[in-house]
Amino acid sequence: MTEVRKGQAPAKLGRDEFHIRFRNAFHDPAYDTLGRELDAIEQVAWEAYHEGRKAPRTVKAGPGYADPSYDLSIEWKDTHERLLAAERHQKDPASRNRVLLINGSARNDGTCPGEISKSWRMTIMARDVLVEQGFEADVLDLSLLNSDYDRHIHPCKGCVSTAMPLCHWPCSCYPNHAERQVNDWMNEIYERWVLAHGVIIVTPVYWYQSPSPLKLMIDRLVCADGGSPDPSSTHGKKAEEAKEIELAGWDYPKHLAGRAYGLVVHGDVAGIESTRRSLADWFGWMDFVDAGSFAQLDRYIGYYESYAESHATLDRDSAVQEEVRNVARAVAEAVREIRAGRVAVSQHRLKDPRPK
Repeated sequence: MTEVRKGQAPAKLGRDEFHIRFRNAFHDPAYDTLGRELDAIEQVAWEAYHEGRKAPRTVKAGPGYADPSYDLSIEWKDTHERLLAAERHQKDPASRNRVLLINGSARNDGTCPGEISKSWRMTIMARDVLVEQGFEADVLDLSLLNSDYDRHIHPCKGCVSTAMPLCHWPCSCYPNHAERQVNDWMNEIYERWVLAHGVIIVTPVYWYQSPSPLKLMIDRLVCADGGSPDPSSTHGKKAEEAKEIELAGWDYPKHLAGRAYGLVVHGDVAGIESTRRSLADWFGWMDFVDAGSFAQLDRYIGYYESYAESHATLDRDSAVQEEVRNVARAVAEAVREIRAGRVAVSQHRLKDPRPK
């Protein structure tokens, strides 16, 4: 059996260090009069951490799972069942065409920047086109990570690099109640991806790359491209079992294949082409359908001009505005063609000699 390598992670926190970490969340002096109550809550939190109670509420996996007697997280199973229902709805010929529009910018006017983003404005331009064409337009604003109370997309833990079957669809790494890694947005986001017939990402470039909220979501979607829909097969996170399953032969199921995609990438100095290409490559890897040349856009808005006047620059650039609308039109047309059966998606008989 392949060796599972160990020796990187530090020892768990001691009680004193845990106390410091826990109380850091209650820095406001208004909590000072609640010391006794916080002591009691802290003790429960310490016990959950010390005992590793990642999923304190479970249910037996039941029929259809590799190990029906395995204790599945209630939260994971609920999300799994919602994804199955979403997939049935998405494949129902009677369902309305639906596109997920993702604003990848970290900026909004509800927090420190004090102003809406250009990406948000362009997302709304695309949304309006889709609504006019009778589509359901679902806007996912990732900037809410920065302005909403206790909303998170926790980082991917890289289970796939240990073995693909250790990465579960949907992700089973969160919530982790023992580590207080909770309020994870991804269970809702997975459902919104599954419901969509097409996806459009509108994003700025930050330091030659995608903004961190967008990258967090992308990394957490790795489970959609090869992830196991059955955590009982690996009895949770048993690395040895996952390696054995992968080495015996794994089919790398593509859970989101066949949806159309579009891209709007903008910047003011550099990085738009490389960012657009990397996002297109990612969609292609997941077997999304390229909606054509009009569906991929990279443009500078105010090249080397001031940040302060960048919204006014977008106001004047009517060509960019129309190009954004064309991205939405191209994706809408691709969705119609795919759903009418005029575009073959992920149905070829070719076999990948190096699946991954």
